[in-house]
Amino acid sequence: MLTRLLNVSSLLLGALCAPISATSVLSPSLPAQTQNEKPDWCKPLPRPEYKSLQRVLPDDPWFEVYKVAPQTFAIYEPHQSEEVISYLIVGTKQALLFDTGMGIADIKKIVSRLTSRPVVVLNSHTHNDHVGGNWQFNFIYGMDTAFTRENAKGSTADAQAEIAPGEICGDLPRRFDPKAYKTKPWHISAFIHDGFRIKLGGRTVEVIATPGHTPDAIALVDRENGLMFTGDTYYPAPIWLYRPETDLPAYAKSIARLAALAPDVKTVLGAHNIPRAQPEVLPALVQAFADLQAGKATCKPAGDGKKLCAVDKFSFLLRVAP
Repeated sequence: MLTRLLNVSSLLLGALCAPISATSVLSPSLPAQTQNEKPDWCKPLPRPEYKSLQRVLPDDPWFEVYKVAPQTFAIYEPHQSEEVISYLIVGTKQALLFDTGMGIADIKKIVSRLTSRPVVVLNSHTHNDHVGGNWQFNFIYGMDTAFTRENAKGSTADAQAEIAPGEICGDLPRRFDPKAYKTKPWHISAFIHDGFRIKLGGRTVEVIATPGHTPDAIALVDRENGLMFTGDTYYPAPIWLYRPETDLPAYAKSIARLAALAPDVKTVLGAHNIPRAQPEVLPALVQAFADLQAGKATCKPAGDGKKLCAVDKFSFLLRVAP
């Protein structure tokens, strides 16, 4: 996935950018960025919402890790414009890593510091910014779609776009080689489907198929703990609905399905920018998208055949009709 165009979205939502974590270690392959060279998207950070969360492992120079619920950790990458958030969900017998981020730094090392239990991986969808660390893990669940199979082959072009000028805030990890950076191929250990349940020991997460953003998009529900992990179906920034694989009618059905579960949810956890949201955001998203489709949004050009449309507190990045 290319960058999230937060510099454009700030016109509607305020600047959405990433806080600098602990003092970073310079990459020998790229010059350090000075304070004056920071991209616009990261200048207003850190975000105030993170002050209410418990931070753990504060010594890591690339990731910021926050405890967002009991035995549930948000692994945030604030130094790249996507501001990806992966989640580690820990049970008594095993743990589930929901997304593996950019692949710029060693997410497996972070996970091993958070839990000693066996770890399985499941992706919210297979855009490159969510599968970058998949190759590090032995067992990966995948949705049974052609889109998933194709993306498991990896990509160089998509990855290189993520470190283009203006996409990095601060310094890259010490041993990171930007010229060699790519989304490495990864192996699908088992194909799964809507309704599939993963028993972690003391807690179970259920897969909810949410096609629309991509054909293989999913959400996770931890019913006992009232947690819903929405991937890129919802996050508090412009929601990408412009790529060739996007299906708008499918997206409408998927968000309606998630909204129907809202009464049983305590916390919504999205995959970019800010981890926690209230469940009321789900029916509000359904109404906003309906208003968008009814022509009630305020839209402006966003370059390259795209437009950014705002409705209430939501915004959507859409294709411009030919």
